[in-house]
Amino acid sequence: MKVREIALEGLLQIEKSGAYSNLLLNQLIEKYKVSGKDTGLLTEIVYGTIQRKDVLEYYLAPFIKNSKKLENWVVPLLRLSLYQMEFLDRIPARAVIFEAVEIAKKRGHKGIASMVNGVLRSIQRQGVPSLDDISDPAKRLAIETSHPLWLVQEWIEAYGLDAAKKMCEVNLLPPDATGRVNVSKLTVTEALHTLEQEGIEAQPGDLSEDAIKIKKGNIAHTSAFREGLLSIQDESSMLVARVLDPSEDDVILDSCAAPGGKTCHIAELLHGKGKVVSLDLHPHKVRLIQEQTRRLHLNNVECQALDARKAGEHYETESFDKILVDAPCSGFGVIRRKPDIKLNKTKEDSKRLSDIQLAILEEVTPLLKKGGRLVYSTCTIERTENEEVVEAFLERHPEFEWDNSIQERLPSALQNYVHEGQVQILPHYFLTDGFYIACLRKKV
Repeated sequence: MKVREIALEGLLQIEKSGAYSNLLLNQLIEKYKVSGKDTGLLTEIVYGTIQRKDVLEYYLAPFIKNSKKLENWVVPLLRLSLYQMEFLDRIPARAVIFEAVEIAKKRGHKGIASMVNGVLRSIQRQGVPSLDDISDPAKRLAIETSHPLWLVQEWIEAYGLDAAKKMCEVNLLPPDATGRVNVSKLTVTEALHTLEQEGIEAQPGDLSEDAIKIKKGNIAHTSAFREGLLSIQDESSMLVARVLDPSEDDVILDSCAAPGGKTCHIAELLHGKGKVVSLDLHPHKVRLIQEQTRRLHLNNVECQALDARKAGEHYETESFDKILVDAPCSGFGVIRRKPDIKLNKTKEDSKRLSDIQLAILEEVTPLLKKGGRLVYSTCTIERTENEEVVEAFLERHPEFEWDNSIQERLPSALQNYVHEGQVQILPHYFLTDGFYIACLRKKV
């Protein structure tokens, strides 16, 4: 099966079942034995078509009559074809149209193939409609960058039009590949040298002291990765363990831990001492954490499949020195990595999730020792799930206060973004994931 046929199959599965594009792509690559060269094109077409879905539909609308009467694969085929014509300069339009027509013949009949050919050739001749015809700036930005209108409106209200525009535009760019160095075993400089010996081009990260940025190659295929010297993690995410600031002999709870990146980072910073109790609701996700701890040779992690909202039934009051709540969230900070998030999230999701987030905080609070540190983090930029959750928690729990020492544990580049004991990293600040971190202390 050719790359564009595989891409179409993937897009149809994502739209039909809500499959995650990153997981689905791996399955398709394995199923159809896609070569290294074609893997890049397949990834580009699938991710790009999802990322640009709304603007592609806006461009197609004047050229398609009665789209609802078409078979369910026709419009996705037109979208992925138009994406290549408009956004991939290295692929000639004639080649894209030829492939689209061939797929249409194979999947349908001569009439559908003729329609596909006609639509794409009309666009080639006439060009796509102008976005300047959209007078409302929020709507124009939403369509141009293919983000839900309600989300764009929220970002404009929260951060202003300029910041909202920058975030939307950044979300269309491919993310940087970054790794976390296991600094309990080697320095960043040593890690870069080790990777160079394996043909990997990398440099120190921009934000986290533990980070490297991969310029060429895949660290997951290196012996350094297999031997536990490195992990794959975004730079924003790496800051969480540093904010928590593990001390040797600490007993630490990571209450929502899968897939285990932060658990393992905390365990590394403990230098084999203390203990990390790592919880996740789903047993199959707990196995992912265990796989990471084995690869990294960490013996100070205790994993358990447990809903964090029931942690109080299993652990003694004031039994942890520090607690991390890296809460389940809408994930709007990682749209670059998971563009399908834009397709299946609604405004109501943030409110529903905020209730869960607050419930988790409420449950783990009694487990923290007096004077202990509580860190709350998410990979979203929704205030409903971030500042508002923490403010509601503090109103209910006067025994907690902001831990302003967070500034001492964050890089200098972030100091201007710290407010009280919290920091909101927006995607365009450093081209990292959008991330929120709040640091609280339980009064003595």
